[in-house]
Amino acid sequence: MTRLVLVRHGETEWHAENRYAGVSDVALTPRGLEQAGLLAGWARGAGLSALWSSDLTRARLTASFSSEATGLPLQVDPRLRELDFGRAEGLTRAEMRERFPDALRAFHDDPVSGHLPGGEDPQAAAERFTSCLDDIVARHPDGRVMVVAHTTAIRLVLCHYLGVPLRDYRRVFPSVGNCALNEIEISDGRAALLVFNTPLRGALGVACDGDRPQTTSAR
Repeated sequence: MTRLVLVRHGETEWHAENRYAGVSDVALTPRGLEQAGLLAGWARGAGLSALWSSDLTRARLTASFSSEATGLPLQVDPRLRELDFGRAEGLTRAEMRERFPDALRAFHDDPVSGHLPGGEDPQAAAERFTSCLDDIVARHPDGRVMVVAHTTAIRLVLCHYLGVPLRDYRRVFPSVGNCALNEIEISDGRAALLVFNTPLRGALGVACDGDRPQTTSAR
């Protein structure tokens, strides 16, 4: 049995304007750094056996705080990175509506078959992310592993493990908060969802505005 704690990176500079950041390397805000510090405080006492991260800077930097706090080496894998949103990278929803309204409507109807123009196929993204998690489970068969990654990738892989159609990832998992906890248990190839989108204030017993889940559905 392996437990995977899937965590979205801290808040980035594009959050204020609600811009889509897939493979774009966007920096953390001061609030995002604070969230990373709170996550490290949780990780210190969480009994983790390993720490993994996406190769994008916002995830690696978030995870580095926990690496320092726990003494665990940070293992980075590009398969854990966010989807490439193609022509939507760096745009707000209003800007997408102006530039490709038909494609945006198709995305709203079915974000998998109608994924954003020029972007990565979410089915392929789910497969690469899952392949990495399967490798992590094989390497840590009785461990509790924290994986710092990205919101859409996390929602897709939760759908995969729990048997939810991928096209429903935005409906079933409407948001994932920055540095909120999402934990699944993998046993004999089957998954159970233990925790979803739990803010750090609940895990630590302290309140912090920076722990509020974001309401955006991408990035």
